[in-house]
Amino acid sequence: MNNFLDKMEMKFGRFAIKNLMLYIIGVYIVGALISVVNPLFYISYLSLNIEKIMQGQVWRLITFILEPMASVSGGTSVIFFCITLYFYWILGTNLEYAWGTFRFNVYYLSGIIFNIIAAIITYAVTGDGLSGMYFGLNYINESLLLAYCAMYPDYQVLLMFVLPIKMKYLGIFYGAFVVLQIVQNAAAGNFMFAIAIVVAMLNFIWFYFSTKNYRQKLNNRMRRMKFESRNKAGERSFRTETGIARHKCAICGRTELDDPNLEFRFCSKCDGNYEYCNEHLFTHQHIKKQ
Repeated sequence: MNNFLDKMEMKFGRFAIKNLMLYIIGVYIVGALISVVNPLFYISYLSLNIEKIMQGQVWRLITFILEPMASVSGGTSVIFFCITLYFYWILGTNLEYAWGTFRFNVYYLSGIIFNIIAAIITYAVTGDGLSGMYFGLNYINESLLLAYCAMYPDYQVLLMFVLPIKMKYLGIFYGAFVVLQIVQNAAAGNFMFAIAIVVAMLNFIWFYFSTKNYRQKLNNRMRRMKFESRNKAGERSFRTETGIARHKCAICGRTELDDPNLEFRFCSKCDGNYEYCNEHLFTHQHIKKQ
């Protein structure tokens, strides 16, 4: 899968939209304003109504992402809406940082496509054009959240602005909620609706298994950044007979004070912050946690 995306990026990477989430936030704001001016306009002309699309209103395949995420009619709702936008901006920009612009573009756009397919499935079963509205921004935004939880599992947020919680636990909660929806629909005999939910989340399933290396590289990068920040603050140093050193090889114990020509690097394949000189970086045995 990574090879496929690499080839796609070589051909189409120049067309990728940088800071895509910023534009998506703008779309969400426009959708909220439309809901304030005319609450019924979205349902009547913009929503993912497969029946209307088949009648020629093909613009709905794009305009459905204007779905208002929250009402902004009251002061409290405005505050909640702004916080929600800020939250999704954090999710999107950090995912773009971790994956790169092209892969994040593919992730979000594939989420739109899979949700359209899910809406077509439900319409084929129910015959209700409005059933596609269930697959508006709902699973697109949940797939963003789950992807962020997978990439940054130890990042901590304040739930309800009070309770600190790590993203991996939010991911477990939302993942369990999606699985529960699938099981409930299957148990009720709505197998096609259960399949539609799986289809709506295919972009997350696809990218989760194809970005394992990216998660590992990101973890190594974050460990290195923490280590370097501690070094700048003077929290880590090595006292030697010739003075205080900042770099020390985990194999031979030499520092930059022993030989100014030595170069030191962290090993991305070792579990932990292990630094090696250039002579042992590629010859040492990797350290793995049991």
